[in-house]
Amino acid sequence: MTEQKTLATLTLILRDLLGDNNIDLTMQTTRDDVPGWDSFTYVNFIVAVEAEFRVKFRIADVESFSDAGAIVAAIAAGRPR
Repeated sequence: MTEQKTLATLTLILRDLLGDNNIDLTMQTTRDDVPGWDSFTYVNFIVAVEAEFRVKFRIADVESFSDAGAIVAAIAAGRPR
């Protein structure tokens, strides 16, 4: 899957969680950039991403994701295993 397809899937997941079809994630998008993307939504987002992409992130990884691009990169690398 390409980075853009992964990003598009992340966008769909977040749109569904927040009920906002106007969200368009970029590789540089941070949680602060998206209204309503609070810590509770972030946890739900990560769980949904793990299920969709069949990956399991370590807590340290989840805490260190600085932007959507970092999540895309982690998915592409298939880490953590």
